[in-house]
Amino acid sequence: MPVIRVRQTFQLATVFCLLLAPLATLVQSASNRANQPKNGGQVQIPSRPASPLFSSKQGKQKTEIRFDPATGVVTLKLLVQDPNGYFIPNLRRDNFVVYENGVRQQSATVDIEHAPVTLAVLMEFGGRAPGLNRQMGDEVARAAQQLLDELSPEDKVTFWKYSDQVQKLADENQSRDAVKTELITMGTPAVSETNLYDAVIATIAEMRPVRGAKAIVLLTSGIDTFSKAHYEDARKAAEESDAPIYVISLTQVLHQIMQMQDRPLVNVDWDNLEHQLQEIARISGGRAYTPSNTSQLSPVYDDVMENLKVRYVITYKSSNNVDANAPRSVRVELVDPQTRGPLVIRDANGRIVRASMILQENYVPSAATGH
Repeated sequence: MPVIRVRQTFQLATVFCLLLAPLATLVQSASNRANQPKNGGQVQIPSRPASPLFSSKQGKQKTEIRFDPATGVVTLKLLVQDPNGYFIPNLRRDNFVVYENGVRQQSATVDIEHAPVTLAVLMEFGGRAPGLNRQMGDEVARAAQQLLDELSPEDKVTFWKYSDQVQKLADENQSRDAVKTELITMGTPAVSETNLYDAVIATIAEMRPVRGAKAIVLLTSGIDTFSKAHYEDARKAAEESDAPIYVISLTQVLHQIMQMQDRPLVNVDWDNLEHQLQEIARISGGRAYTPSNTSQLSPVYDDVMENLKVRYVITYKSSNNVDANAPRSVRVELVDPQTRGPLVIRDANGRIVRASMILQENYVPSAATGH
């Protein structure tokens, strides 16, 4: 009998443990979920520099909305940036939520576009005494050659130089080797005026008929000696330009050259020149950079190309079937698909990165059908 009682007790204990096992599993699972960090669908991106490369304030950059009247499909091309103006990668389709006239749009697709661009490069090439001209000409040519090296085969570029007049140096129909030869053999600028404001206005006019992604890159000291136009005229032209202006300010470079040669330039307000160049860049939707030398401009040009070429492209079929001539508001939010709350973005060091989206706020379908 004692043996039977032990056996029965053992069997009861075994059954009891088997009954407790699923409960323990559930408790452990709940405990694990409670202890897990509530990261949801966080996005991690590479760490970027702690400060922007450009010296100007970020102006209102241009984005694009297209509407296909045959299908009702809307295409949004927008920028997503961190506080220092760097592109934020690694966002997925389910991180974007699109609203049109306050109504959430379904089945949106998301891609990343690296669009080819058309550039007009406007280079200062004149003025001052022969000695200064020679050194300044070398600096401008070096800066222009580095930009040429950064362009992809699909990009188009025309180089212009200005002194008292604007002259075309090389265009998109020439091979890159031929263009580089033109830049290397520009020689020493003649003693002449440097009519910056006239040159900016003329180049903006040249770029107006160009379609697609485009920009003006301005290599200049900011000095204007005898333009017919005034600074305010150039600023107004930049504000109305559909091509952003990226300024490579050579004020520091020229100032250093003059100091080394002990040739003070009378009545030059360097701070005001910088302010004017930054304002031209900002008001056009571009950026202004002020390198201390032209020996290594690749990071600057990488920043320009990323800002100009890289866009998130969202497409969706509009749920709005009303008047195609009526404005429609558009809003895009970044969300965590798991928590349905705001998306948390962290860099490789674990720091939270605040994202800003640049997209025009409304469109008129009948006016957004161009290609």
